[in-house]
Amino acid sequence: MKIISLVARLALLLPAFSVVADNPDTRALYQTQCAACHGEARQGGIGPALLPGNLSRLRPEAAAGVIRDGRLVSQMPGFGEMLASDEITSLVEWIYRPPETQPRWQEEDILASQVVLFPDGSLPDEPLFDADPLNLFIVVETGDHHASLLDGDSFERIHRFETRYALHGGPKYTPDGRYVFFGSRDGWITKYDLYNLEVVAEVRAGINMRNIAVSADGRYVMAANYLPHNLVLFDAHELDLMHVYPVVDEAGNSSRVSAVYAAPPRGSFIAALKDIEEVWEIPWPLPNEPVVSTGHMSTPLAATRSYDMPNFRIRRIAVPDYLDDFFFDLDYRHVIGASRGGQGGMVIDLDSGEKVADLPLAGMPHLGSGITWEYEGRRVMAIPHLSKAEVSIIDMQDWSVIKTLETDGPGFFMRSHAESPYAWVDVFFGPHHDRVHVIDKASLEIVETLTPEPGKTAAHVEFDRYGKKLLLSLWEVDGAVIVYDGDTLEELQRIPMSKPSGKYNVWNKTHYEEGTSH
Repeated sequence: MKIISLVARLALLLPAFSVVADNPDTRALYQTQCAACHGEARQGGIGPALLPGNLSRLRPEAAAGVIRDGRLVSQMPGFGEMLASDEITSLVEWIYRPPETQPRWQEEDILASQVVLFPDGSLPDEPLFDADPLNLFIVVETGDHHASLLDGDSFERIHRFETRYALHGGPKYTPDGRYVFFGSRDGWITKYDLYNLEVVAEVRAGINMRNIAVSADGRYVMAANYLPHNLVLFDAHELDLMHVYPVVDEAGNSSRVSAVYAAPPRGSFIAALKDIEEVWEIPWPLPNEPVVSTGHMSTPLAATRSYDMPNFRIRRIAVPDYLDDFFFDLDYRHVIGASRGGQGGMVIDLDSGEKVADLPLAGMPHLGSGITWEYEGRRVMAIPHLSKAEVSIIDMQDWSVIKTLETDGPGFFMRSHAESPYAWVDVFFGPHHDRVHVIDKASLEIVETLTPEPGKTAAHVEFDRYGKKLLLSLWEVDGAVIVYDGDTLEELQRIPMSKPSGKYNVWNKTHYEEGTSH
């Protein structure tokens, strides 16, 4: 009924749609201009699915604006100079119409998609290389859909391998760093053995997936989907399906999942919901035996696809607004959330389920890129903003904003390390996207602005496990990863890469280092 009412409202708002959209050229226009990113059947690719169920929070006139002007927080370009207004109108009507065949991806589809190339335990337990397994970097290269494995001491490239199309949400490691899990925008989860440099298993969790999370003991993988509206739980050994959670509230309203995260101190997954004012917590069972070298149980779980499982039950936490973006304090007691359409954030106590503070932050704070450090005896968090040229620094005791730093443009990523005196933030959006700021964590001041390559986007820092060296991306198809000395800020080395979008250090990710995203 929601879809029907939306289309009816659309006809009233934009009456020309019914005429323009019946033109057979509209389908061809979509295939020419939109399908490469959003899929031929509108089910998503690099960009999200464009179907009525995925557009419930975007008004048609706003959708027309996105097509015309682009979208700052994504890779969506503006088509205003390429398309006439009636063509934009026809495309908007097209994406709000229900598809001729409703997309479906059910349990039997997930089961049929699973491929196990190397059964768990069948490959050698020793790495094929001499590098420190805990100081490796995975670099995701979106320019040609590959990933590179770097030695974090020498920065030599150990291996480069092909990945699924449009990886999204960042790779996740098992606790020992042996296995890494990739999630793609079109729903594929890939388990890769870093010791043996082999894909060992794959499964498709959905049609349009946001991200994945791996439990702190490495036993379980949870996928968050835009399409279908669900969460999907897997045994991490061979990506065996364990359970599908339809994401609906008690009134039956369904929702996309903004993201899912592992909360190690709580032993649970935390999911943000895009269309329902709830946060979900789903606990995983604590192991009955010590975690062994692979980070897995000695034997896989048996059949556990029941809602009555003693673990993996949904705990619903009501929140005052939709949450698109998340940040956690170090003990995962509090979740700091924000809605993309809101003008700030909120702090939720996960133990009590109550909101304990509002964060008056305009400019679309990018909480998923937040970091923390100790400042004058108290812990602070710092976050860039996606539509405002500033970094906000917040006291995590009373949740007050203690400092606002003006930057050369809105930023996307912020990174540091417990052993580094500096925090780095890019200015990804706007004319100065080739710059990156270095902030002194003791003075809370910008002490250096670097321009690694004039005209080329500089973004996404990641430190090595010791906090002494770091990698910065030249975010271009003919780009590179630049190695810097973390203390002197001196450039040490450049490694050619094809649009290196993110770097992920095994130690930092598995030890939940305070200066990196989780």
